[in-house]
This record gives sequence, structure tokens and C-alpha cells, in this order.
Amino acid sequence: MKFVKNLNNKISRFIKLSIIWVVKILFGPRHFKVNILKSTWFAIIGGFMPDQVALYKLNMKNRHEYLSEFDWYKSRYINEPYNFILNNKLVCTDLLKQYVKVAEIFVIKQKGILSSADNKVKTYDDIINKIKICENVFIKPNNLGKGVGVQKISYCKKRFYLDDDEISEEYLLTYLSKRNDYHICEGIKQSKFLNTLYDKTTNTIRMITLRNPKTNEFEVYSAVQRIGTHETIPVDNGSRGGLTAKIDIKTGVLTSAKCIQKTVDYDKHPDSDSQIKGVKVPNWDNIKNEMLSLANKFPYLYFIAWDILLTDDGLCIIEANTSSGVNILQLWGGERKNGLGDFYRAHKVIKK
Repeated sequence: MKFVKNLNNKISRFIKLSIIWVVKILFGPRHFKVNILKSTWFAIIGGFMPDQVALYKLNMKNRHEYLSEFDWYKSRYINEPYNFILNNKLVCTDLLKQYVKVAEIFVIKQKGILSSADNKVKTYDDIINKIKICENVFIKPNNLGKGVGVQKISYCKKRFYLDDDEISEEYLLTYLSKRNDYHICEGIKQSKFLNTLYDKTTNTIRMITLRNPKTNEFEVYSAVQRIGTHETIPVDNGSRGGLTAKIDIKTGVLTSAKCIQKTVDYDKHPDSDSQIKGVKVPNWDNIKNEMLSLANKFPYLYFIAWDILLTDDGLCIIEANTSSGVNILQLWGGERKNGLGDFYRAHKVIKK
């Protein structure tokens, strides 16, 4: 029976990855002009998306330096059989809140049914009242990533706002009743430091902790500061056009910011004109130590990509992910021959 189950899992994984290769890679987003024959060739021989061909300036010599989009999708299985913990945002939040501050989820809508942990939010009117109390909340899909479907709902001076657009209470009630499979969590106030970078989006640190295959110890492998723009409000996701600045692991100092949809470097924020390059993340050593301590709470999860929001009272975990897109990690050079590539090889995601 175990053999049959393992075989079924392998077949299921093969089918899923095959569909992903066609939909997400071969016919992936095209923010750059790339020759279709060239992009198809790199999709076939390496699993690269059209945008990655342009972003990495791929050719036959340097392609072996980069991890591809297909490598990333295969890496999602590294934490098996426990990857479901991080893939399910609701379960993940419940688990994490034992150890660290998280954004409280006060209502869940699934299959048309509203539910809450304290059983106090039962109707859409209850949600409206909760929003009035919290003033800022986020509504998120239960099963999507990359900031897709995430919106901010605000209540200020007796007026409601969806992202930056003013809406009526009647509109909000209709919106909440018609939208399905979502949860609403409190809006965490980010630190003054993050507001100086850009105050119209939630700006998170994407930090990767992994178990080093050579030492068998957890380490902070990499970290980037994500910064939203007017195009990404209210989130900071690179897939929606947000900026990414690399954080020096030792010092906490930011590089200039890049975007996975453009070939431009930003020493300053294009909207706020705030300095990015050379700015240091406050209390960086404490952040690293706290995240390593947290990673060690889950010894069965070899790889975690954390989304960390800094507040003036400490850090808050917005999400924890079982994998991380490779684009924001390779804006400064390929990772295939570096530590992440070694980690992938140790877990048989890639061969060479």
C-alpha cells in the first residue's frame, strides 16, 4: 500500500508540474520584449520564463548560473510531508501565534459560511462593526499567493475605503457578501523606518532560513526589503511591480532597489524620493537572532521564506512560505552555484 501511495504521489506531482510548465513558464508573463523562439528554447532546456530570459540576460554560457522558475516550483516539495502547514495560511497563522506576533484573523469565509475563533463575528454587519473598531484591516484570499486579491479596508472619519478608493457602507456589505473564500485580519502598523521608505504600502522583509546540508544547522541565508509603489498599493509584492532591495546579512544595510519587471536601479524611491541605498535596517542583529530562534521551533521544515513586518514594538510575521520565488533572489546574480543551489541539490530539486 505504501508503494502504491508513493507512486500515486509521484504521478500527481508530475502532472501538476507538467501543467505548471505549460501555463506558468512556456506561456508566462511577458513584461520584456523577448524573441519567442529564444524564450521557448530556454523554457524547454531550463524551465525559464520569458521574463527571466530578459531579466538574467540569459545565453548558453551563463544559463548554468541561474535557478529557473521550474526549479522553484519543484522546490515547493522540499518540506514534504509538512509543506501543507505553510501552504495553508490559516493553519500557519494558528501555529505561529504560539511563538511570535502575527496579524490576528478575526473572520473566515469559506464555502459561503462565515466563522470566527471567538464566535463573535457571525454576520456581515459584525464584520463592518469590527472594521470600525480596527480602522485598518486586510482581506486576503484563502488559497492564493503573490499578493493576488489582497486589499486594504479602512475606516477613517466615518468613511470607508477599499485601498485608496472611498466606498459606501452598502457597497462594502455587497462586496463582502459576494466575495468568497477569504479571511480578514487586522492591519498591523508598520514601523516609522518602513514609513520613511514608503508609507502607502505594507513593506515586508522576505527572509529565508534554511537547514544547511553541511552543518545541519539553521541559518539566515538571505534577506531582501520589499517596498511597494503607487502601482502595488496596498502591498509590496514584486510580482505586482514592487521594489526589492537586498539586505547585507552581516550589516543590515540596503542596496539600491530593483524590480523584476524593469531593468532599472533605484537609489531612491521613485514615488516618495526616500533614500534606499545605504539605509540600515534597525536592530538587524536582533531580528536575525529572533528569526533563527523561530526557525528552530520547526525542525521538520528545512526551508522557510518568512514575510516579516517591522513595527515599533518588534517584528510581526505576515506569512511563512514553503518556497520562495527565485527572481527576487537572483536580481544580483545567479544562485545555482551558490548556497541555495547546493541546498536544492542536497534535496534533489536540481542535479547540477
